[in-house]
Amino acid sequence: MSGLIKCPNCKTEFEPTDAFREELQRELRDKAKEWQDKKEKEFLLKEQAWQQKLQDEKQKIQSELQQSIQKTIAADFENKVKILQQTVSDNEEKLKTARLKEFEFLQKEKALKEKEEEIELDVQRKLLQERESLKTQFQKEEQEKFILLEESYKLKEKEWEKKLEDQKKLADEMKRKVEQGSMQLQGEVQELLLEELLKISFPFDIIEEVGKGVKGADCIQTVKNNLGFIAGKIIFESKRTKEFQQEWIEKLKKDMRQLGADVAVIVTQALPKDIDRFGEKEGIYICSFSDVKSVVVLLRNALIKIYDTKKSQENKGDKMIMLYDYLTGNEFTEQWKAIREGFMSIKTSIAKERDAMEKIWKAREKQLEKVLLNAAHIHGSIEGIAGSNTINLNLEFDEKNLLEDE
Repeated sequence: MSGLIKCPNCKTEFEPTDAFREELQRELRDKAKEWQDKKEKEFLLKEQAWQQKLQDEKQKIQSELQQSIQKTIAADFENKVKILQQTVSDNEEKLKTARLKEFEFLQKEKALKEKEEEIELDVQRKLLQERESLKTQFQKEEQEKFILLEESYKLKEKEWEKKLEDQKKLADEMKRKVEQGSMQLQGEVQELLLEELLKISFPFDIIEEVGKGVKGADCIQTVKNNLGFIAGKIIFESKRTKEFQQEWIEKLKKDMRQLGADVAVIVTQALPKDIDRFGEKEGIYICSFSDVKSVVVLLRNALIKIYDTKKSQENKGDKMIMLYDYLTGNEFTEQWKAIREGFMSIKTSIAKERDAMEKIWKAREKQLEKVLLNAAHIHGSIEGIAGSNTINLNLEFDEKNLLEDE
């Protein structure tokens, strides 16, 4: 029977009674309760151990997470600082370049001003030189007048020497010539002195003497300019008589046409009634011996200027047309436009660079303020989580270093 209980010792099977069944059930219940209490204690101990382990793991994870966050924030902040430093360095290079360009422009402007001052100084120096030259020329003319006066005395001295020499040969004849005056002798002496005066005063011109007995003027002067080109001819007729004769003018005009001369001068002791010292009559210039050098200087300068004017007028029409075509042509317009565009481009570029740099500086200042503000927030968060002495994120110190680096 399934309800029988077998004795473990004698192996006898018997049917349990109600009392035995109750006692057995009570024992089973006690053992079950004891086992349950034991299991509950073991479970409680395991649960406490597991909770302790979970708490330790949680603290470990939290510590590692805090360290990881600190390292990440520090690395991020360091990268941002490096980027900021690189940006500031780039801005410094651009600022140096802009300042260098501005310095070069100021140097060019200064050089132009110095050049203008040098030109003005050169003009003033030339004016002073011109004044000194005029002063020297005036002194030279005064000296020449004195020399002419001396030559006038020499003229008389040579005249007397000539007379004395002739007196030795023909004493009787020379007495008569001294009493009457030798017109031919006086004329010869004045001719010699006139040639000598012209050769000394104008050494670069050609002074030619016309031999005695040859028809024509007494002396011919071929005028040359500074470059050695022949500018014209001046012929001279020397007369030393008590009265001026009108036929001298007609004769010299004829000689001027035959010799191809530009100007004719009569050097005479006796002047026409309407001329005091020197003047012009029927195209012939008339003067005394003391004024001949001044008259020749004026006539010579006039011939040179006329020659230069004629040369400058050659092909003048073609030159004017070429100059007008160049000034109104596309080449001159484009070249001048290129110069103006280059100047305006440099001026505009400098203004744009200055405005751009100011805008960049303002933008960088705003960005720097934003970075510092966010860094301060991060610093506060880290101090709240990990404590104030965990990591050094003193932004005041970093900011001062950045300013010192600049």
